[in-house]
Amino acid sequence: MTGVHVDRDRPRATDPVTATAAVPGVARGAAVVCWVYAAGYGLPALPIAAYALRERELPWLGDLFPMYGGPWWGPLSPEAFAATLVGYAGVTAAVAWGGWLMWRGRRSGAVLAVAMIPIEAVFWYGYALPIPPALALLRVGLIAAAWPRLRR
Repeated sequence: MTGVHVDRDRPRATDPVTATAAVPGVARGAAVVCWVYAAGYGLPALPIAAYALRERELPWLGDLFPMYGGPWWGPLSPEAFAATLVGYAGVTAAVAWGGWLMWRGRRSGAVLAVAMIPIEAVFWYGYALPIPPALALLRVGLIAAAWPRLRR
């Protein structure tokens, strides 16, 4: 056929392979920080919630300290405390989703990952978690470095 113009094979910005190849490494680093945080703190919240409901106490990390045993443990019933842990798992799932979007180079993932920090901070305080604030600072720094090259 003459006059037929085929550009299906030309890479476009909407092509997932081409689009992700242009993602800055710092954005991918921020995504990894999001996933490590969500896996390290969000996923364990669910079995700890089940343990708290079953045993009416918190599991201990070795003989060091009770896991997620901050100021919320004492005044809340085990049922209410378990509900907060499930909520925290949901918040960390949102952070992980933001990481996935950043891995694909989306600015919306960066916005989500930063916007969740104030909500996360409430949980960090309630569970006396010392490491997640440092991970949040690292996340924000990497996102700031990647911001100009992320696409809408």
